[in-house]
Amino acid sequence: MTAMKVSGGPGETTADVSADVREWRELLARHADLTCALDRALQAGHSLGMSEYEVLERLAELPEHSAKVATIAKSVHLSQSALSRVIGRLEVAGLVERHMCPEDRRAINVRLTEQGLQRQAEAQPTQRQVLAQRLHAPLVKTCEPVLSPGE
Repeated sequence: MTAMKVSGGPGETTADVSADVREWRELLARHADLTCALDRALQAGHSLGMSEYEVLERLAELPEHSAKVATIAKSVHLSQSALSRVIGRLEVAGLVERHMCPEDRRAINVRLTEQGLQRQAEAQPTQRQVLAQRLHAPLVKTCEPVLSPGE
């Protein structure tokens, strides 16, 4: 295992940081950078947050544009409570509707509305552009958009 010395800042303590820890920190930094860039671009262009867009996209990919809340939670990696807040915002905006699940009256289905399907389709190029610009580019650790040459 390779280690490197890291300055601890004030007080100058030294710690050994393994390659796994460095890679983990790089992954966290890249995730934060992508999340921030996606949130900014989607909010500016489409009045959607990243999590809201992910819910719309997952529903748009389904044949009936509908799924149980628990199923959506697994696919977007949100807790039930966080997803409930996202669905609430989408419902207020008229992008999704909640219905009781006919097979299990304890479960709630979420269905994409026509307006939600249209918003997701309009936002998809923005999301794909941010991913193309940031996902494999050197990490810049900023939320500023990466501009194409000539911009």
